[in-house]
Amino acid sequence: MSENEAVSSLSRRAFLAAAAGAATVSLSACVSVPSEPRPNAFVEPEPVIPPGSNREMYAAMVDDGHEIPAVPIESIDPQFLRQEVSDPTGETPGTIVVDTSQHFLYLVREGGRAMRYGVGLGRAGFEWSGRAEIARKQAWPKWYPPAEMIDREPDLEKYRPEYDKASGEWRGGMEGGIMNPLGARALYIYEDGKDTLYRVHGSPEWWTIGKSVSSGCVRMLNQDAIDLYGRVPVGSPILVTSGLEITV
Repeated sequence: MSENEAVSSLSRRAFLAAAAGAATVSLSACVSVPSEPRPNAFVEPEPVIPPGSNREMYAAMVDDGHEIPAVPIESIDPQFLRQEVSDPTGETPGTIVVDTSQHFLYLVREGGRAMRYGVGLGRAGFEWSGRAEIARKQAWPKWYPPAEMIDREPDLEKYRPEYDKASGEWRGGMEGGIMNPLGARALYIYEDGKDTLYRVHGSPEWWTIGKSVSSGCVRMLNQDAIDLYGRVPVGSPILVTSGLEITV
């Protein structure tokens, strides 16, 4: 993909859903339902956690009453753990850059540096590219399963969304929580003031980071999603591309 293609307007095909968003219940392109955490998949973290270590960054935590388990960093490729690197993007500080080809998300900082996070991508994460902005942020967001997903999985019926014309708001949905598909934080991507239905969001499924999975948008470890959320104000620009030349 050329540079011009990488920064072109977001795919028209991908945003057909956004145009219909006000009239349908396809409220999110992130439709993955997390499975239960994998038991016995890793060794318990050591009791002593050195300050500033990866273990400290990914230790168990309580956030707004929700218990987030520790991430088994021994089971994740170290390149996908949060770290500061030389900025390979050339973008303005404050810009989020998602390189889908490498499964990296960069937050550009001053002085030629960037925070780099590993991400997992679903089909939705590959359907669009270009420039937009983070127009909304939400801690422990609700998730609204689309009708076709409820048809496949009747257990989700209790989360079926309903549009209240009087208030102009959606009712129903899954309340925020550790098993909510949007995880601990969500950044909502808008183009020209319209919700694209794509999100950068947390996930309890640590084993999907650095991989392409069947569904979802741009997913992060919950600890990373919380860290990014605290650094990114509403209105921040975001670039999604598969053509970034990586130099680290």
